[in-house]
Amino acid sequence: MRANDLKKVVSRVSAGAKLIVVSNREPVVHERVAEGVKVLRPASGMVTAIEPIVRAVGGTWIAHGSGSADRLVVDERGRIGLPQDDPKYVLQRVWLTRAEEDGYYYGLSNTAIWPLCHHVYTRPHFSRRDWETYRCVNKRFRDAVLAEAGEEPVIVFIQDYHLALLPRLIKEARPDIKVIQFWHIPWPNRETFRICPFAEELLDGLLGNDLLGFHIQYYCRNFLGTVDRGIESRVDYEQFRAFRGGRPTYVRAFPISVDYEQIGQDVESPIVGQQMDGFLKELGESNGRKLFVGADRVDYTKGIPERLRAFDMMLNCHPELKSRVTLVQLAAPSRTHIEAYRKLNDELDDLVDEINWRHQTETWMPVRFLRAHYDYYAVLAAYRMAHVAVVTSLHDGMNLVAKEFVSSRTDGDGILILSKYTGAARELADALLVNPYDIDQLADVMYSAYLMPEDARRQRMEKMRARVAKSNVYRWGGRIFEEAERTLSHKVS
Repeated sequence: MRANDLKKVVSRVSAGAKLIVVSNREPVVHERVAEGVKVLRPASGMVTAIEPIVRAVGGTWIAHGSGSADRLVVDERGRIGLPQDDPKYVLQRVWLTRAEEDGYYYGLSNTAIWPLCHHVYTRPHFSRRDWETYRCVNKRFRDAVLAEAGEEPVIVFIQDYHLALLPRLIKEARPDIKVIQFWHIPWPNRETFRICPFAEELLDGLLGNDLLGFHIQYYCRNFLGTVDRGIESRVDYEQFRAFRGGRPTYVRAFPISVDYEQIGQDVESPIVGQQMDGFLKELGESNGRKLFVGADRVDYTKGIPERLRAFDMMLNCHPELKSRVTLVQLAAPSRTHIEAYRKLNDELDDLVDEINWRHQTETWMPVRFLRAHYDYYAVLAAYRMAHVAVVTSLHDGMNLVAKEFVSSRTDGDGILILSKYTGAARELADALLVNPYDIDQLADVMYSAYLMPEDARRQRMEKMRARVAKSNVYRWGGRIFEEAERTLSHKVS
């Protein structure tokens, strides 16, 4: 499916209704710099997936305005057309105070819901104050949606865990609005979720949706099991729906993807070539060393310490690889206001120093840890120069880095090491699948990747590219709206 095909599907389903996308993160951020205002594209799988859809179909994207120059470039209503040189849709920014951002985003969303939904043994922290702020901010987004909707028929497409209460708030104000939500992170089992003090209100909010999507069927089953035991409702396992207040919420799996063709075009652009030259010059890698590359936010779910330890073990077990391989880690700083993330950064600094001290020579450093916010083209350059891409998430709803890497390899070469605890592992069976908790296994797989002959690499990459090409981001969006058309036309029974 392509952009025009998606546009036709959404136009048919909406039947003239306005499309409003709602998320915490905005598709572009405007920041003050010495030269004026710089436009940045956030390193976000959600933005990567949603931006092509809203660009294709028009409408409005409502999001938190977080950039230092965001207010300078919008009109009096907080709106700006995007892309600025050829607007295809409107970004409506919602303004939050520092206290609101701290309680809603850093607090409830990312110290409670995020660790609760990821099985990585980081304990969630629940705060009544954060919860009240989360509720208030969700109401702020509701007000923005209603103002944008006016009296028109509307379809609202909500993204992720920051806005779990929004569907119910919209339905209470405008029952006629069709509400769809996609949950971009895992959903835990019911025993895990029941420790949340606000579980019933979160579930009630999500059951305000007409259609609720998750990455894989396993999360759908977990959600319905949680609803069945956690809130007054009727669960229909045969049709995968839950009734709350007499109306159904359909629960479906939609594996998210990327814009395969666009990435393939962009990776061939001159700017990517320039970025590759810059990286290689900085790394001093012109002498044929094989590069293992990771590109992640610095987050405790991404398995970066495990990746470093496995690389260290590979060098210990195979000292002949010294000076022949380098691990390059692009590391985007993330949520540094939260203690768990500050501790992770300290751990990574210590690990990198220890590994480099143990193995480096006068002319070679085994690990290059590049902590910065790299733009889209720099990340593509990193994918393209990689001999091996390493994705070792401890738990991930999907992980679009894996699919972006595959899409970028128009040369047909490259190896993907992929955690079996990602949604992507269910589709990319020709990656080298690993248990990232098993450091010995991960080190062995890294060594196997180093030794893999070219014909085997190309056979695996060809199969993965065919899979991502077939199930691209437009197919993901099309499936969601086709399912909305099918389920929302059903009579309630």
